[in-house]
Formats: sequence, C-alpha cells, structure tokens
Amino acid sequence: MSTWEIFVTEFLGTMMLLLLGGGVVANAILPRNKGFDGGWLMINFGWGLAVFAGVFVAFKTGAHINPAVTFGIWASGAEEFAPGIPVTAANGFIYVTAQMAGAAIGALLVFLAYKKHFDEEAPAATKLGVFSTGPELRSYGWNFVTEVIATFVLVFVVLSFGNWPGDMGPLAVALLVVGIGASLGGPTGYAINPARDLGPRIAHALLPIRGKGSSDWSYAWVPVLGPIVGGVIAGLLAPLVAFG
Repeated sequence: MSTWEIFVTEFLGTMMLLLLGGGVVANAILPRNKGFDGGWLMINFGWGLAVFAGVFVAFKTGAHINPAVTFGIWASGAEEFAPGIPVTAANGFIYVTAQMAGAAIGALLVFLAYKKHFDEEAPAATKLGVFSTGPELRSYGWNFVTEVIATFVLVFVVLSFGNWPGDMGPLAVALLVVGIGASLGGPTGYAINPARDLGPRIAHALLPIRGKGSSDWSYAWVPVLGPIVGGVIAGLLAPLVAFG
C-alpha cells in the first residue's frame, strides 16, 4: 500500500469509530434526544458497534484505528503493521497521524449531527463528555493506572486474536470493547485509545459549541499516555501466548 492509501484507510476507519462512538454518547447524555438517559450499557454497546464498523472500514491496514494498537504491534517485535506494510518509524507516524485526524473529523460530524441538541441548555461537562473522557473520581495517578490496565486488556487480547487459527473477525473486537467498558470503564470512561480522546478534545476546543466551557486539558495526558503504556506492555507480553 502507498503512504496515501495507509493514511486514508486509517483516517476513515477512525473517523467512523468516533462518529458512531461519539454519536451514541451524544444520544444518551445530551438533552431532548430519543435515546436520552439510555444508560451505560447502551453506551458500551454503541462503542462496541462503532469499533465493529471502524474495523471493517480500515481492514486493509490491519484496522488499528488506535495508536495504542500501533504501538503494541511495534513493541511486540512484529515485522509488519499489516500484510505488506513494514514496521518502520515512518509508517508508524502515518498510522498515528491518520488516527488523530480521523478522530477529530469524526467528532466534528457528531457535532453537526447533534447541533441543535448542543444548542440546548446542558452542563458544560456534559457537552465535553460527548467528545472526550473524564474520571468520576479525579485522581490522576489512579486514573492513569485504570487506563493502562484497560488498554492492556484491549491490545493483549487483540494481538492474541492474531495467534488464533480461526478467523475471529471484527465482531470479536467489538465484543471485547463492550466487555472492557462494562467491567473497567466506570472509573475513567475508558478512553483506551489516545486518538479517541485527544482528536475530539481538540475539536471541542475549536468548535463553536454553545456553553461548552473548558476542554479539561489538565486531564488530557491521562487518556493519551495511559493507553500508550498499556499498549506497549501488551505488545511486549503478547509473544508469550503465540502459537508455535
């Protein structure tokens, strides 16, 4: 694949992930929506299905749609990010740049789809919650630990899928994300993906959202560095469960 093809594929896959994932959050928490107050499991399943769609769109590049996955594959010692795409610093940069850009545009599309609902009166934290994650109990160190653990589970199991002799497919990844949200998502809202949080947070800062308030930059490092550390640890340990 050419550099352009890698960029576009990861961009579109991550954009789809954020459009549908951010969309289910908007539906559940913004006022006067059909799905208002749909609950945590609705959000979990919505994000799982968003991953399902994003993985199909970005299938040709291995469907990373997450810098933590890219870093995890790199740390695992793999020779390719996906068939025909060698592990190099240049290709890693293309993956991560495409993921960040796709996430920001996906968040922009959520804003456009829910524009009238963003115009309604709602707490600034609620509107920010459509774009990025935030902890229920703010403790930067422990929030960081939560993101490391949750992302470790994601990347370690995803890399383990690659060792399975059968074809698990995107559905397995989608169900994994639902499971992580239901079991480990409560403390921080489970970013488990630096692009998923940072790209939309930048969009939130730039967009003309009525009554939006702060973008909470003091917390922004947690859902970026935590998932990267979790992904790298998973990549280092993943070869231990390889077959053969």
